[in-house]
Amino acid sequence: MSSSPIEGDLVAPTRAGPIPKAATPASIGDRPAAGRRSLIKRALPRSLFGRSLLIIVTPLILLQLISTWIFYDRHWETVARRLAGGVAGDIAMMIETMTTLPPAEVSRIFRTAGDLTELDFVYRPDAALSAAPSKVRREGPLSAALRERVQRPFRIDSVSDQHLILVDVQLDGGVLSVGVPRQRLYSSTTYIFVLWMVGSSMVLFAVATMFMRNQVRALRRLAHAAESFGKGRRVSNFKLEGATEIRQAAAAFIVMRDRIQRQISQRTEMLAGVSHDLRTPLTRMKLALELVGDGLAVDELRSDVADMEKMVQGYLDFARGEGSEVPIEVDLTGFLEEIVAASRRDGMSISLTAPAEYSLLLRPNAMKRCIGNLVSNARRHGDHVWLTAMPGRGAVDIMIDDDGPGIPAEQREAVFRPFFRLDPSRNIATGGVGLGLTIARDVARGHGGDLTLETSPQGGLRARLHLPN
Repeated sequence: MSSSPIEGDLVAPTRAGPIPKAATPASIGDRPAAGRRSLIKRALPRSLFGRSLLIIVTPLILLQLISTWIFYDRHWETVARRLAGGVAGDIAMMIETMTTLPPAEVSRIFRTAGDLTELDFVYRPDAALSAAPSKVRREGPLSAALRERVQRPFRIDSVSDQHLILVDVQLDGGVLSVGVPRQRLYSSTTYIFVLWMVGSSMVLFAVATMFMRNQVRALRRLAHAAESFGKGRRVSNFKLEGATEIRQAAAAFIVMRDRIQRQISQRTEMLAGVSHDLRTPLTRMKLALELVGDGLAVDELRSDVADMEKMVQGYLDFARGEGSEVPIEVDLTGFLEEIVAASRRDGMSISLTAPAEYSLLLRPNAMKRCIGNLVSNARRHGDHVWLTAMPGRGAVDIMIDDDGPGIPAEQREAVFRPFFRLDPSRNIATGGVGLGLTIARDVARGHGGDLTLETSPQGGLRARLHLPN
């Protein structure tokens, strides 16, 4: 069975099989909706301060719009109709009075009526209204009121004079011209209402902004404290402030911070004690081996004791982590130059590329241990090592490249596990104890950064150390 094209875009498939989802009309119809949603999300403010103000301002604007509509539809239009009815009634009364008085009295009545009604009456005998249309911007309450009460031909001019509205009424013997002050037709409460609305809205907006800024300031301080603690920096002057919920979150952060610091301290003290306890029998074993003399078995025992010492030191370095070292401002270029100089003294072939000046908040000893482990791994598996520091936006990447065989991509994450070694043998001289990369990542994450492994442009392995500034 063949199918007809839909709107000239979709054609019948040439082979049997379901139409791909991307080509179905339903999915095509969903794209504009998704685009509109993403556009709305981009238009909305991203910060808590901006969204809170939006929550406050949106109902305020809606309330003002509703109030304005009610005012103009109910109050302003009603007042305008009543004012126009009053003016039309005065004109109708004057016309009725003119028909009952002699012509000599009309001028006196005009003067008296002008003083009492603020209307300016002028009678032009034997005149007639021209066929020209009324100079009025739109049909208003005054026109309706004149048709209802005067019931005579009339013409309104609301354009020629900015202070008066001129009304000409055709009478039997001539034309009655009336100058109507604009304040008799328009209420000044309109402007007062608008001014009050705008003024009160600005005051409310200013007060809301002040209060929201104070609340958001407390939340920002909590976020800054959490970020600093995540980067391994001390947060000593943090205090509880803000709303109850923010204080609860801050109190939970303080408890968490103290618990983590206590666990780190306990881990360091425990491993330091274990290391001390293990080194004591190892020292006695070394002394006993020296007294025994030489021999194949003795040499093997000496090698085992040396390996055990390295393992104990590795365990201690892993457990110590960053310890209680205080972060300080460090010249990164000079710091890396010291590491490179020490490596070259050990016979390593290493190159350094770093910016001229770049300062970073670091724990020097921990970071030296981290980069030293990475450089040692690169030297163990390659002939040359490239150390590069590349500053970015708010962070710096320190890359250690080698020209060795590298690590398979599927095992690059596994090597960060403690005691994991690619070398299946337990020979420490060739593969270490499996803690070098674990210690390096632990130090990197303790500074708020991370350590990842990539393929090096030099053909070997690249260790990328990402550190926030």
